Amino acid sequence: MRTFLTVFCKEILDNLRDRRTLASALIMGPIFGPVLFAVVINMSIDRALDNAESTMTLPVIGQEYAPNLMRFLESRNIEVVAGPDDIDGAANAVKAGAHDVVLVVPEGFAEQLSAAEPAKVELYSDEANSQGEKETRRARNALYAYNQQLAAMRLSARGVNPLILQPILIDAVDVSTPSGRSAILLGMMSYFFIFALLMGGMYLAIDTTAGERERGSLEPLLTLPVTRAQLILGKIMAACVFMAASLLLSLMSFYVVLRFMPLEQLGMTPNFDLGVVAAAFFLLLPFILLGAALMTLVASFTKSYKEAQTWLSAVLIAPTLPILIVSILTLRPQLEFMFVPSLSQHLILVDMIKNEPLNGLHVAISVCSTLAIGALLTWVCARLYRREGLLG
Repeated sequence: MRTFLTVFCKEILDNLRDRRTLASALIMGPIFGPVLFAVVINMSIDRALDNAESTMTLPVIGQEYAPNLMRFLESRNIEVVAGPDDIDGAANAVKAGAHDVVLVVPEGFAEQLSAAEPAKVELYSDEANSQGEKETRRARNALYAYNQQLAAMRLSARGVNPLILQPILIDAVDVSTPSGRSAILLGMMSYFFIFALLMGGMYLAIDTTAGERERGSLEPLLTLPVTRAQLILGKIMAACVFMAASLLLSLMSFYVVLRFMPLEQLGMTPNFDLGVVAAAFFLLLPFILLGAALMTLVASFTKSYKEAQTWLSAVLIAPTLPILIVSILTLRPQLEFMFVPSLSQHLILVDMIKNEPLNGLHVAISVCSTLAIGALLTWVCARLYRREGLLG
């Protein structure tokens, strides 16, 4: 144990001396990621709220043919302005991005309404433009509302109750909680946590394997009275310390930045207090051993520092792929998912954010399976360090 602790402390001190690398591992991943996430989410929320409350400008061709429609649009907080000269100009203006949406009222619009015939209007938009799509949806909803109002007036004028066209009244009941709704935006936090903890130990895993081989310091190290198993275990445990520090920094960074995100305006209340931070830390703790052993194993096969960086960049992506896939498919926690590292932690963490009761069996399987895989990879590293080809 004393020999193991000597190797462990030696790697810790060596990594602390490299302040630039240490700052990159413990600042860029754990802190920059949450700050960038908060800035992007805040900008999205501000834009969504501004679009919902601000006055929309709608260019209209043929305003004079539908004065009542124009007044109705203005009552819906839509400012009607003069549109392009003709229909071709409307299409070109939308394609060029000069206008997000253009409404065209044909000349015979009033006559068709008077004759109780369907009166056609044209709404030009570019569905590929996300900002324009919001404006189009708002204009289309206003036209639908005007259409329903006219239909109700026509039925009333003929002595028919307008409610006869609504045989079924659909009342949508939302059973989600504010914490559950917050998971829509915050479900990807686990991606940042896993990426941050891997970044925290990546440079140490490279330096203690490929870096020492490239500098020629590995051969003198192997001549010391220390077994190779103790040597590799000390290196892996040193990487685990920095990965744990990086994970804790990332968790605390998100705890702080969430206090400055106006999620309450969207009806969301994230369940991410200090208790959840502590629970998330211990939930992800087994993945630290797996990540450190995996990166050390991959870096052991490389010949140089640059080659190790190339391969470990791919290793950083691999554990996060299941999270991206499950987030796109919106899958719920299942027993078989708990055997997959990173995926099981992600699903359990989402339930924490939703403030839903955790399944004890799922947590136990996630922890045990991740620890078992991490221990297996550590054993493989110890076995591989016995080979003579290690020195390159």
